[in-house]
Amino acid sequence: MEDALPEKYRRRLATTNMQERLNEEIRRRERVIRIFPNEASATRLIGAMLAEKHELWSTGRKYFDMQDFFE
Repeated sequence: MEDALPEKYRRRLATTNMQERLNEEIRRRERVIRIFPNEASATRLIGAMLAEKHELWSTGRKYFDMQDFFE
């Protein structure tokens, strides 16, 4: 199963850099706020950051373009 994808795709799937960067950015913004008044406010902050990242990932440069694989 490991050989099902070419090397350039397997290398991208094996890394967690994008997730780690997102976690760091959430922690950075959390440190600025320090104390959340309630759980809902923390959830709103994380949700807003995830929505922002989703928009960047869906409209920006493709990290993982499968077009070559399908051809």
